[in-house]
Amino acid sequence: MKTLSPLSVDPAFALAFRTLQPLPARPTSLLVLLHGVGGNEGNLAALGAEAGGDTLVVLPRGPIALGPQAFGWFRVGFSSSGPQIVASEADASRRTLIDFIGQLQQAHGIDAAHTVVAGFSQGGILSASVALTAPERVAAFAVLAGRILPELEAQLADAPRLSTLRGYIAHGTHDDKLPVGWAQRASDWLDRLGVEHLTKRYPAGHELGAAMRADFLAWLVRDDQRWNRPAAGQ
Repeated sequence: MKTLSPLSVDPAFALAFRTLQPLPARPTSLLVLLHGVGGNEGNLAALGAEAGGDTLVVLPRGPIALGPQAFGWFRVGFSSSGPQIVASEADASRRTLIDFIGQLQQAHGIDAAHTVVAGFSQGGILSASVALTAPERVAAFAVLAGRILPELEAQLADAPRLSTLRGYIAHGTHDDKLPVGWAQRASDWLDRLGVEHLTKRYPAGHELGAAMRADFLAWLVRDDQRWNRPAAGQ
């Protein structure tokens, strides 16, 4: 049975984080799971526990404290015109996560071709932000009940850099926090960018339900089989 490690606060890493233990003796892949706004690094532990036995699962804590055991990647308000974000905080978290993933890869000898970043809600937003601006850092990303920030457009990588990236979008059709239209916008945008991806919708609200979890894990397994290819330059 996998359990959460104590919180690691190490100056060698850009974020505080937990891992799922026992750690693989020789991890061959890395899965970074990002919690939503107002959550914490333990929220996706059960999902990570279903990953393959050779996968190192890392759960970072968002850098913005919002309350007791409540953290976020950026502050956001909701209005009739849609979510209003603090763009500077979103960008700072994006850059911090890019550094953090690189630090994990170096520490454990895992390359980008064997790395996936995924998250729920705001965590999914940051997963897309990392992957679409630094595709050399990860092989794939998943947005679970999240969206792709329109504010990201000026920082997107170009088509050749994005060509090896793979994405996964999952969303509830009854989501009252981030309406399902965001999933369609994300899928359409990835089509225009030439990013291979899969989009799935569920009769659910703003939640990570059983069907969404199962489908994400199935996608992860299929993607893991593709990780057996050599990394670029090898």
